[in-house]
Amino acid sequence: MSRDGDQQDNRWIGRAVPRVEDDRLLRGNGRYVDDIALPSGVEAAFLRSPHAHARIESIDVKAASEAPGVVAVWTGEDVAGLPPMLNKEELRTPPGLAALLDPTVRMTPMPLLAGGTVLYVGQPVALVLAENRYLAEDALELINVRYAPLPVLVDPEEALTAQAPLLHDDLPDNTAVAVHARVGDPDAAFASAHTVVSERFEAHRYVASPIETRAVSARVDPYSDRLTVWSGTQTPHRLREAIAHTLGLPADTVHVIAADVGGGFGQKGILYVEELLVPYAALLLGRPVLWREDRNENLTASSHAREQIHLIELAADVDGHLVGVRDRITVNFGAYNMTGLVVPYNSLCHLLGPYRVPHVDIDVIGVLTNTTFATPYRGAGRPETVFAMERAMDRLASELGIAPEELRARNLIGPDEMPYATGLVDRSGSPQSYDSGDFPELLRRAVAKADVERVRARQREGGRDGRHLGIGFAMYIEATGLGPFETARVDIAPTGRVRLAIGAPSQGQGHRTSMAQIAADAIGVPIDVIDVTGGDTEATPFGVGTIASRALVNAGNATHRAGRLIREKIIDAAARRLDVPAGSLDLSDGVVASEEPAGPSIDLAELAGRAALPGTPEPTDGQHGTELSETVHFRPPGFAVASGAHAAVVEVDEHTGEVEILHYVVVHDAGVIVNPMIAEGQVTGGIAQGIGGALYEEMVYGADGQPRTGTYMDYLVPTSSEIPDLDLDEIHTPSPMNDLGVKGLGEGGAIAPQAVLANAVEDALRPFGAVVRRGPLSPSRVRDLIRPSVTPG
Repeated sequence: MSRDGDQQDNRWIGRAVPRVEDDRLLRGNGRYVDDIALPSGVEAAFLRSPHAHARIESIDVKAASEAPGVVAVWTGEDVAGLPPMLNKEELRTPPGLAALLDPTVRMTPMPLLAGGTVLYVGQPVALVLAENRYLAEDALELINVRYAPLPVLVDPEEALTAQAPLLHDDLPDNTAVAVHARVGDPDAAFASAHTVVSERFEAHRYVASPIETRAVSARVDPYSDRLTVWSGTQTPHRLREAIAHTLGLPADTVHVIAADVGGGFGQKGILYVEELLVPYAALLLGRPVLWREDRNENLTASSHAREQIHLIELAADVDGHLVGVRDRITVNFGAYNMTGLVVPYNSLCHLLGPYRVPHVDIDVIGVLTNTTFATPYRGAGRPETVFAMERAMDRLASELGIAPEELRARNLIGPDEMPYATGLVDRSGSPQSYDSGDFPELLRRAVAKADVERVRARQREGGRDGRHLGIGFAMYIEATGLGPFETARVDIAPTGRVRLAIGAPSQGQGHRTSMAQIAADAIGVPIDVIDVTGGDTEATPFGVGTIASRALVNAGNATHRAGRLIREKIIDAAARRLDVPAGSLDLSDGVVASEEPAGPSIDLAELAGRAALPGTPEPTDGQHGTELSETVHFRPPGFAVASGAHAAVVEVDEHTGEVEILHYVVVHDAGVIVNPMIAEGQVTGGIAQGIGGALYEEMVYGADGQPRTGTYMDYLVPTSSEIPDLDLDEIHTPSPMNDLGVKGLGEGGAIAPQAVLANAVEDALRPFGAVVRRGPLSPSRVRDLIRPSVTPG
């Protein structure tokens, strides 16, 4: 057998390789922003608005400026010469989408420090720079701000009424975005349908709450005058461009490094004013500057997510086949439009899920309110829309008297229909198409694992001591691998080690392992000779970032292609060195060798370190370069559609309202799996966050716009004790949209938990006639569902 065959049999892709980054992190050797010591640095602290909506009448900073250790105090006047912040890339509407649907996307630039009006509790009003954070915090208390309160809007539906006050005076109303999509003739479909169900479902607001809060530090190099910024960002290249634009610097004089990041989940995937002001302070002061967020700031002033209202209708024929779907989706954007169509349109184009629906009418509107701005959070619009659709499917099943799993099975798109065109337009502006998948198999496995007949048999026995059993199902699709591109650069060092740099940073996804596995197979070297760097704008001048389940698809395929190209270069260089035809050589385990048993060979270290004297290049013939380096920008031709089916068996205590998860089943399809161990961890982590949203987490605002859940005393985050053991299974339908056949996986686990647990709880509460229309399903909310009914005798 040839060496190529051996390599295929022993490929790294598909192996459960332990994460190479874990040893360093678990030993406390991580290098987060707060760990980066910058001598002679100052620290920043922000004064934040205590009002949800108010006019700033005056700010007195004299006492704060004279406080011990204070270096500078800035207000909106001091930074008025800088442009306001816009998340330009996120707000951009793809030309195809604009041409076909003509959506409304209104810009709401955010001042770096509020000068005239504050629009939410937590908005930055002043910045103190001091010798340490303690002195900066003390000085904040000395700043005297006079506010004139203005009317407050918290409810997005109220914000749409004609009498609602405007948040932004330059806009005609409080609409931030609006888009409408229509397929077929939904009016006729609903008029002739056998059964129509209409429901109102609400996805409640909660937050990413990563273990590491946001942080940024900056320093100007005294020799080169270049600005270096360390940030826990998910999009370092976009941050570089924003800093350069804001400060009026050439982009190539700004170096952004995404340090180790303790979780991002989308919250760190956008721009924030703090990330622009800290570099500005470093530039003006000529000293390093550090800011890190405290937990209260993270809960109240970092982006929120999920809050949506769905007025959804399903129409079906007598056999339960869907003939039409209508939905009016209202999304609470908070005080500023930070990411445009990203979340609303994700909700729109994922609403139909794996189901065949010929007639569709979906209207989405994003609304501005006096709450913290909302942006993508793991799943980014999909958990909300899946909650509405999958809840509606259960309501339709109940109306028709069909088992929920059977209703789903009757409506699933089959694998023989792939690629499947939905009639909608995807987020890139192209006709939406599901490239691959076997949705019926996902459901079959979930039903089998959940042991539906056993659960139904137990239900027929009735509740035991007031504890009621319920089972629920939920399915989803996820368009992964968002473009426009991602970069990978491969260099062979003189030592023979392989240096791989990718544009996408890691926030716990295990890039240093999975990307090394891809590179090892593509090149033909052992994984332990590969060093991976991600999210450094010097290592890869072009990149996008780690958002939208895109890193493996884009950075992975860029790595694969760069690896194959460098492999060719290595073999070509070895052929010239060994004076044999390149076609007679193969590269495996870091050694280039002749396919002849007694033929010549050379290892990569000897080949890469071939110069006669250090620093002396090898002569060339003018046709072949000697630098063993390749850079690839991978541009996906379309989305790779991942999918999954979840099933949950719960027990609900009618006396306490407690929900206990007895069995949680996940069957997912992410195409080719590079590292099963990492994949399982990603799915598990997503489900844990989904369960948090389903049962525990909620960011609550009062009518006055004051956040009521600003600490972990009130905002409940689940621990490992609340997350059950998961019953995992997977199928593999490789994506034809990329060389590796991979699909994104990082967000999938978070998409279905709210829907599946709501369905299971409603099933358990069937004796009470309860309908679950929103979460989280806390004990008090479950008791509220039970209370109106008569307890079964």
